[in-house]
Amino acid sequence: MNNIKNVFSIKDLENLSGIKAHTIRIWEKRYNVLQPMRTDTNIRLYDLISLQKLLNITLLHDYGYKISKIATYSEEKIPSLVKEIITNKNAKNHAISAFKMAMMNFDQELFFNTYNWLIAEKSFKEVFHQVFIPLMNELGLLWQTDTITPAHEHFMSYLIKQKLVLNTEQLQILPPTNTDKVFVLSLPMNEIHELGLMYLHFEVISKGYKSIYLGESMPIDNLKVLKKHFESIVYVSYLTVMPEREELDQYVRKMTEELVDDATQLWFLGRQSEFIKREGLSKQITIFNSISEIVDQM
Repeated sequence: MNNIKNVFSIKDLENLSGIKAHTIRIWEKRYNVLQPMRTDTNIRLYDLISLQKLLNITLLHDYGYKISKIATYSEEKIPSLVKEIITNKNAKNHAISAFKMAMMNFDQELFFNTYNWLIAEKSFKEVFHQVFIPLMNELGLLWQTDTITPAHEHFMSYLIKQKLVLNTEQLQILPPTNTDKVFVLSLPMNEIHELGLMYLHFEVISKGYKSIYLGESMPIDNLKVLKKHFESIVYVSYLTVMPEREELDQYVRKMTEELVDDATQLWFLGRQSEFIKREGLSKQITIFNSISEIVDQM
């Protein structure tokens, strides 16, 4: 299968826009808002222009425009009304739609234009929480339903990582103001989902702490080296898909044996961390449900 997707099924449109396939068919039949192509067996197929139009129509519909009214507008009027809403309302939903279009077209310019518009109105933390987190959650679902390919997800993740690195670097120039402990951030072996950990690195630094980012696939033995350099350490591990459930408790046990003492804490978060057995855990171990929970505890 080609990694660049130019033709979409009605199910893809439903997944990308949030509008049910049944509703899309009604809008087509009654109002002629989209003109799908048809296969020999009469199955609807849509191009990127149709996807873009549907995302724009969805935004207008969300802001109270009736579909019967939208159907009377010219092809030029729909995007110009969308632009008006963006300017006046600073619409979060439009930003997510625009990022999706940037992803579908592998369009870096659209990504940067949308990001620049957002960052002119909001702080980076607000952009990350209000737009990037919901966007990445959606992309995970779109990937699982085969609406997008790994190429699309990687393209978008990399651009978001770039922004994270840039914003983190601006904070790293400043000396730490909280020196009672050092945070060491890493992912377990074969865990490659690092966006959440990268954002946590940004949050830790913005709280005035020293944060040492070690990233993906970090063996526990290598983490021990840090104990020679720093007295009080909080090791943070973000478990999205690894270790697998049957290996989780063994992983936590090994981290406890190798790293924990009175001056050391272990913090876990991520989807897999909810499956860690709580009974008998060292009092130096904390399991968090979210990044914001960690930030509140710092």
